[in-house]
Amino acid sequence: METVSFETLPSTQTYLIEQLQRGDLQAPVAVLALEQSDGVGSRDNEWSGGKGNFFASIAVRVDKLPDDLPLSSASIYFSFIMKKTLESLGENIWLKWPNDFYKNDDKIGGTITKKVNDVLVCGIGINLKNSQNGYRALQSDILPESLLENYLLALWKFPKWKQIFSEYQVEFELSRKFSVHIENYQKSLADASLCEDGSLLLGGKKVFSLR
Repeated sequence: METVSFETLPSTQTYLIEQLQRGDLQAPVAVLALEQSDGVGSRDNEWSGGKGNFFASIAVRVDKLPDDLPLSSASIYFSFIMKKTLESLGENIWLKWPNDFYKNDDKIGGTITKKVNDVLVCGIGINLKNSQNGYRALQSDILPESLLENYLLALWKFPKWKQIFSEYQVEFELSRKFSVHIENYQKSLADASLCEDGSLLLGGKKVFSLR
């Protein structure tokens, strides 16, 4: 997979989407920035920060993804592979449904996915070194370039959704003491049921990870 690196970008995701739409970049491709000044987080929040943290976006054609992957749960899929990558590098983190990386009770990063025609664009921000955006950091010496390289190797094996889900199903129990934003409301996950397609049954309603 081609990787394009920058010292600084306003947003890796915005840049990658613009380049794909103009035809200047083709999937599969990854964009890494060592600094990000105007990144896009969940619910249009900003995700920015300085050197040492991880800012990357990856574009993959939908037809390359596992045929059993529900696209509505792509955030869980991409995020859990990153969680396992960090784990293999010695970091003990977990994934709060559907796309937030946590160390113990502290958020340290997140994932946001967007479908652009027949391409899925996944943006990932992780506070490796510096506490930013109101969240903690891992205080890790992992280099962003090394993390991206390891992540892409793991992602490119394209494990089946069934395999990812069976592992995530166990980890989901950690999410229960937290809440999640659904349609601008905060909903407790205490009594949520995780469905096999990655959605939740919450208060009698089926909810997907719409980001």
